[in-house]
Amino acid sequence: MSEPAVTLDISRLADARQRAMNQGVSVMQVLEDVDGYAPEALIQQLGQLLHIAVLDMKAIHMLTPAFDVLPFSEAIMHECALFRHEQRYLLAISNPFSDRIRAWAEERFSVPVAWRLVHPADLAAFFAQQEKTMRAMDQVLPSTELDKIQSGIEDLSLKSINEGTSQVVRLVHSTLYDAHKSQASDIHLEMTTGALSIKYRIDGVLTSIGVIQGADLAEQVISRIKVMSELDIAERRVPQDGRFKISIQGREIDFRVSIMPSIFGEDAVLRILDRQALSDHIEGLTLNQLGFSQTAIASIRRLSSEPYGMLLVTGPTGSGKTTSLYAAISEVNKGNDKIITIEDPIEYQLAGVLQIPVNEKKGLTFARGLRSILRHDPDKIMVGEIRDAETAQIAIQAALTGHLVFTTVHANNVFDVIGRFSHMGVDPYSFVSALNGIVAQRLVRLLCSHCSSDEYPGDDLITESGIALAEADQYRFRNGKGCGHCRGSGYRGRNAIAEILLLNDEIRELIVAQEPIRRIKEAARNNGTHFLREAALDMVKQGLTSLEEANRVTIVA
Repeated sequence: MSEPAVTLDISRLADARQRAMNQGVSVMQVLEDVDGYAPEALIQQLGQLLHIAVLDMKAIHMLTPAFDVLPFSEAIMHECALFRHEQRYLLAISNPFSDRIRAWAEERFSVPVAWRLVHPADLAAFFAQQEKTMRAMDQVLPSTELDKIQSGIEDLSLKSINEGTSQVVRLVHSTLYDAHKSQASDIHLEMTTGALSIKYRIDGVLTSIGVIQGADLAEQVISRIKVMSELDIAERRVPQDGRFKISIQGREIDFRVSIMPSIFGEDAVLRILDRQALSDHIEGLTLNQLGFSQTAIASIRRLSSEPYGMLLVTGPTGSGKTTSLYAAISEVNKGNDKIITIEDPIEYQLAGVLQIPVNEKKGLTFARGLRSILRHDPDKIMVGEIRDAETAQIAIQAALTGHLVFTTVHANNVFDVIGRFSHMGVDPYSFVSALNGIVAQRLVRLLCSHCSSDEYPGDDLITESGIALAEADQYRFRNGKGCGHCRGSGYRGRNAIAEILLLNDEIRELIVAQEPIRRIKEAARNNGTHFLREAALDMVKQGLTSLEEANRVTIVA
């Protein structure tokens, strides 16, 4: 909404305060949402009227938070932040009309503080950025002597974490709790010289959370994770894999654990699987909800509606392959076909679909399970991942004998899949005869709609990104500055992009003849293939993501 022609004065401010009181909302909300004042201009005018200096995000980043005087949790509770600046303290508030906050501040601080005014969105963005390092774990790091590590986790909450008696247990519990709250997909615990670094993967990007000092404490944290996963705590020379479950806010959360020896000790990576959230997300899921272009959706629907053959989805870990397959299966699952899946693990639960979990300890591998599935009269089969030649051969035979096979394989693009199966020793003729198409996909972060704005990236970056300067006017270059809605990152949510290879006779002949990839790419482009890089740049043209994000996710051709 554009800024009104009139400026803010005492009478308009008094009227806005009265309306805010009657409606039970903040004065800032009335002035912005109802009266239409632009946020940046409003905060400056408000500061002048109230004779309070204003802090914007740039100024806040130049100040030092005083969380030792005003703890992070207390700052959030009272919607203010304390900073050190030139031998004095600055108290930034977002609601200058609150008598409660003023009374609390006068009683709370024994030293003089200078009042500063900050926009609520900027204060929220500051808290979101600080939360990356000021999480529940920070409340347990200064604890006293370590107690013995205890096994068993029931329900995790901030109350149960604070009531814990062991520093190690409380630290591990708070790390798990914070990761789930942050909607992280993975937790990385990395050993360094005499310390343990904690990182979360949020929206596909690793974010440093904090560092635990002390080799003994770091080792005990890893040991605690191993105890929870029922792994051998005495074995530190070989990799180990395990899993455990905890309950957070009544939801059962699965954690898949990978322990890896390093030169400093052992590293751990925990994959977080919130099955209830995934089930809620997958219910009614369609390809339209994943963000694919309409052309890509039409191609995937065509491939998933074939009576037989194989649909391969490829991409790195965490690129949304399984979600895409489930969306495709959900759309074709009309109740008329027998659909069976074999997965490791089962991440989503689908009604009307027989889902089989891999259990290698009991001898149920992908290959063995797939053989059994073929005797169970299926129409459509999903194989969670093709990892070896045996599974590949059985899946191909299933596709050649009248079944529609959905599966995934790890490769960088649709053309690398060809080499991957070749290295497995799969017969090229059988492979291309069974294959209907390949989908390579990535997840691209979307710019936050609340804080993103037009921003020219510079001629150097445009040229380095493979874009001719003469074509730059075709793009809507934007970037996010960070706000409370996006946790200060400038991005909120992700969309899928795809590169789809539909096989025709010409492409099949080129693959069987082992022609150079260059010729196969030319034939694919002539057949309508839109490459991943082009799909990412299309999002930049639409202003949905930044050029930096497109470069992070795809290779500059």
